[in-house]
Amino acid sequence: MDFIEELLDKLRDWVNKLWDTLLGPQAQPEREAIPVPVDDRRR
Repeated sequence: MDFIEELLDKLRDWVNKLWDTLLGPQAQPEREAIPVPVDDRRR
């Protein structure tokens, strides 16, 4: 059973690499912007 799981993992990795090569890398979610404190008081 372990042999089949390892074979499927390798096949899945190979398909992902082929997919990335043909269509480009999978879209990654954008990082959330880090809020920057701004001192907006006028003197």
